[in-house]
Amino acid sequence: MRVVSISVNGLAQAVEKGFFEWLAEQDADVVCVQDHRMRAYEIEDFNLIPEGYEAYFIDGENNEDGGVGIYTRHFPKAIMYGFANEQADREGRFIQADFDKVSVACVLAPCALGREDELIGDDDLTVLDHKDDFMDAFGLHMQKTLRKRRQFVFCANLQTAHHVTDASPLYHKLDVSGFMPHERAWLDRLFDEMGCIDAFREINKQSNQFTWWPEQIEGSRKNAGIRVDYQLMTPGIRKTIQDGWIDTGTRFSDHAPVIMDYDIEIGF
Repeated sequence: MRVVSISVNGLAQAVEKGFFEWLAEQDADVVCVQDHRMRAYEIEDFNLIPEGYEAYFIDGENNEDGGVGIYTRHFPKAIMYGFANEQADREGRFIQADFDKVSVACVLAPCALGREDELIGDDDLTVLDHKDDFMDAFGLHMQKTLRKRRQFVFCANLQTAHHVTDASPLYHKLDVSGFMPHERAWLDRLFDEMGCIDAFREINKQSNQFTWWPEQIEGSRKNAGIRVDYQLMTPGIRKTIQDGWIDTGTRFSDHAPVIMDYDIEIGF
């Protein structure tokens, strides 16, 4: 099973830049798309479905919330829209496809980079508070999920890097969302306490393995990259990882695709 995860900063513009032509060469079974910025019905209306795939998408009340979706070559047994968290589900941040031997989910955390102290709503809630609330809720969902017998792969743009090797030195000096101590501590709990697996790091321990070059801090010009895009997995399928890489030569947005191969039969 080959799984692609990509945060596109708008699906329509990614397709215009050649996303589907690139995808046709990847031989992917499942493609998880974050930040599509469209109404879900427009995916079909505008024919934004690559040949040979089924499409399942969820949007937010506001397009700027991003939305997530899954393209798959194989009909899933079930699709779960949201994870029973009212705010996150209204913002279209989670979708899951259940196959015979594994479930694949697509997740998008709120981005607070450069807007940490900006107020939203009427409750003096900052953008960073909003992100933290989502991470707390998603963490509880992951706790429950990791106790299940079923195996999962979560393709997630968590808007947060884990270790110093996952962020260029510029982030070590800046007090910005995406590399704050409490955000990184959340990932410590996910991996060290809950037992979730960072699939890419199972096979690649090198530094400078970045997936995002944020425009907010001139990432592309300074090569100020950060690894915030993950394929997370349950421990029961840890040994199925065969290969994985970040396609840094391909850019349909300021994120690079993450591609992982697993020794899992996805079809029935």
